[in-house]
Amino acid sequence: MTVQTHLRTIALAALLPLMGGASALAASAHDFTFQGIDGQPLPLSQFAGKTILVVNTASQCGFTPQYKGLEALWQRYRDRGLVVVGVPSDDFGGQEPGSAAQIKDFCEVNYSIDFPMTDKTVVSGDGAHPFYRWAADELGFLAKPRWNFHKYLIGPDGKLQSWFSTMTDPESEKVREAIETLLPATAPKS
Repeated sequence: MTVQTHLRTIALAALLPLMGGASALAASAHDFTFQGIDGQPLPLSQFAGKTILVVNTASQCGFTPQYKGLEALWQRYRDRGLVVVGVPSDDFGGQEPGSAAQIKDFCEVNYSIDFPMTDKTVVSGDGAHPFYRWAADELGFLAKPRWNFHKYLIGPDGKLQSWFSTMTDPESEKVREAIETLLPATAPKS
């Protein structure tokens, strides 16, 4: 670590409490609940012990085909403990204008999505869902969603492990390797 990097780290650590980061630092992803696309609560605590990939999505985006890769990850790794959670959001370019029912139908019909989905959720700015504010506090300014299909990887212990930008394909080697390091070598026995 260079002296400049070390000084930046110290400065950021000093600023976190002033920016409301102190309480967020103690939290785990398992402390947050979304509203599911079916209108029921979707607590991340139900996935404790599993690896979670949380992705803000949109149905009318140039990156919408990433749904295919997200479903492929879900199918490939779910027996080993991966859960993909789709978080539809209309924050970027108004590219998720539909209702929960319309979003669900779109995802099922066009991409055969069967991983958990939330209701439409604000993921950026002052009104962002608490999970997204916490993730920004935990991983820093650069880790905030800048567009649709931003990805957060959460370990089985509920701690944020990494993030991947919109441009990073869900089936890229980078994403798959990060997921595989958090999963058991074989599927757990039931």
